Amino acid sequence: MKLSKKITDFLANMPSKSISPKMLASNLGMADDASDYKHLIKTIAQLEESKAIEVTAGGNLALPQPEAEVLEGTFSANPRGFGFVRIGENEPDVFVKRGNTKFAMNEDVVEVKITSPANPLKGNEAEGKVVAIKSRAVTSLVGEFYAFDEDEKKNSGSLLGYVINKNKKIPFRTNISKKGLHPEVGDIVRVDVTHYPDRDFPEVLQGLVTEIIGKATDTGIDVLEVLESMGIPSPFPEDVLAEANAVPDEIEEKDIIGRVDYRNEIAFTIDGADAKDLDDAVHIKALDNGNIELGVHIADVSYYVTEGSALDREALNRGTSTYVTDRVVPMLPERLSNGICSLNPRVNRFTQSCVMEINPDGYVVNYQISQSVIKTTERMTYSDVNEMLAGNQEYLEKFAAIAASVEQMAKLHAILLAMRARRGSIDFETQEAKIIVDKLGKPIEIQVRKRGIAEMMIESFMLIANETVARSFATRELPFIYRVHEHPKADKLTRFIDFASVFGIPLKGTPENMQSKDLQDFMLKIKDQPGEMVLSTMLLRSMQQARYDEDNLGHFGLAAEYYTHFTSPIRRYPDLLVHRLIRAESHPTTEVIEHFEAIIPEIAQLTSSRERRAIDAERAVEAMKKAEYMASYVDTEYDVTISSVTRFGFFVSLPNTIEGLVHMSTLGDDFYNFNERDLTLKGERTGKVFRMGQPVKVKLVKADKVTGDIDFEHVDSDLDVVEAVEKRSRESHGGRDSRDKRPDWKKNKDKDKKPFHKKGGKPARKK
Repeated sequence: MKLSKKITDFLANMPSKSISPKMLASNLGMADDASDYKHLIKTIAQLEESKAIEVTAGGNLALPQPEAEVLEGTFSANPRGFGFVRIGENEPDVFVKRGNTKFAMNEDVVEVKITSPANPLKGNEAEGKVVAIKSRAVTSLVGEFYAFDEDEKKNSGSLLGYVINKNKKIPFRTNISKKGLHPEVGDIVRVDVTHYPDRDFPEVLQGLVTEIIGKATDTGIDVLEVLESMGIPSPFPEDVLAEANAVPDEIEEKDIIGRVDYRNEIAFTIDGADAKDLDDAVHIKALDNGNIELGVHIADVSYYVTEGSALDREALNRGTSTYVTDRVVPMLPERLSNGICSLNPRVNRFTQSCVMEINPDGYVVNYQISQSVIKTTERMTYSDVNEMLAGNQEYLEKFAAIAASVEQMAKLHAILLAMRARRGSIDFETQEAKIIVDKLGKPIEIQVRKRGIAEMMIESFMLIANETVARSFATRELPFIYRVHEHPKADKLTRFIDFASVFGIPLKGTPENMQSKDLQDFMLKIKDQPGEMVLSTMLLRSMQQARYDEDNLGHFGLAAEYYTHFTSPIRRYPDLLVHRLIRAESHPTTEVIEHFEAIIPEIAQLTSSRERRAIDAERAVEAMKKAEYMASYVDTEYDVTISSVTRFGFFVSLPNTIEGLVHMSTLGDDFYNFNERDLTLKGERTGKVFRMGQPVKVKLVKADKVTGDIDFEHVDSDLDVVEAVEKRSRESHGGRDSRDKRPDWKKNKDKDKKPFHKKGGKPARKK
């Protein structure tokens, strides 16, 4: 056997990864003879040159290791320093621990090297290390300007002060250069970033001020600061406003030619009392064959916002309207959204209509999708319709023209609800906050938003219209944008099944093949049971996030084979695109098909990202306003419910949806162990237990408007749950406490130290 083959075979079979040349010589019996050893060294050099072996940094010999896979993706930062890299919509995320991020920031495009591949059998996700930052997502930011303290001023050099912004995913302060504008303390400013975190300055950005937006004390500036810090634009560019202003206020009869005319139908809108952008109307009537005709008429925004126009480019950039406590940042200028595109009562409006014939089982047996014109009979509110459905005679007489239609709508809603239930649609009961603010934007009340039959009825009609439009395109195999909700990931479902088993409630099926119907059955099984809130919350967290995609992947939560967003083109760009597709692909050419096949994937990805950004902004403003509201109630005690348990403490929620943290550091009466399987904290000495869904008493100790954090402390009460503590005897643990791994001599040295409790019963906290 050739010596080169002997060397590579030995390296392949040795237990360690590398070996020194001398040890290799010894193992091959070539260490004692000088000529043999010289021949070995020469052969090693040849093998290294041919890259058959490699020399490690320590001078050892080893076989070449396969190059770790390097992937490109988008970095999602966590405020605690770690993050995830999104590789693709159909690929699992790669976890990047703190210290391996290369100081990447949220939404940066990065290259990540896989350091530990995913192991689905063990439930382990892939881990990686960021090796390069390809492009930065944050090039400017908005925040409040602060002055340096006296010590910082001594070393400030060419710096003025610093800016703190409200985007929690940018957990760095930004030092401000003297080269830009010179703001005053308390100014809200826009900053162009000139320097990003690196090894020398790991926790700081640097930039220059390009605009002074206002003062921190200005009315409404707090919300504007959050929106601006997340890159959500408020004012529209001049060219966009110019196009909007050029749109006529009324429809001319000549433009109606070629549209299906539904002006003789009893159609009306049902919206919130304060809504101004009325983009959907409905008509309904019983048919002679026992079926029901439902017409869903949606404002034809695509007629006015043409592809490639300034209006279209801005709408795509925004992606969606953003709804926060005291304002709406619209996707389209108000001249369109509240004007010609709003289905105001008793005026002609262009629409795109999905008119469906629905049988008594809730299935669409016939439909027509078309460009149309309508004239609504009434502008109804949810509260008005709920009064009618409750049999309020005053409202039934006031809106007599639509009373029969409302009755028929309630009947159809019940049919559609039963149809969705039969196929396995999952209904998550969630609470939404309604924050009431005064004229200065200060929160004065927080309520739970209530949904009546009217709200759920309109939702049912929009769902069936969205499904019908999606089915129309899928069956014709035309380019389209779908709203997809994929099957939950197996590892998350596995953890949920394990968690549910703690409550003694089994689930049908395996994580890989579990169907929506299985989870719906589970939800019905736990309804009105003590653990309903806990299990419902945990199941919701196990679901994937809905998104937009060019492929029809179905909607798991709705148990729908086809689904899209068609019904809100004033406030969502994908809906606007669907309307454009309906018009363009009614008689599709090869050129049209190729055009939309090329642009839809990128639009789907961008609008999904814009939706996440809007949700983040809405949550940030809500957290800020809730904290501002609660600041007046510091030191108040509350009976609350534990909403989640973590290693660092537990979160509690008040009946009005306000949530806050009881940090582990405030639980000074015992040492608490976290049980990841059943999500509990249990005291080693006292046996006190904290678990999801459990009522406890707490005291509000802090509410920080700037961070949105609300902190509570646990208060001992009759609500506390205490369970038996497993006794640990020295005999049963080999004469030693199983948690104390120190040798006996070390423990004896501490025998005269004070006990856990100080005199007076208060716990001795660690310094």
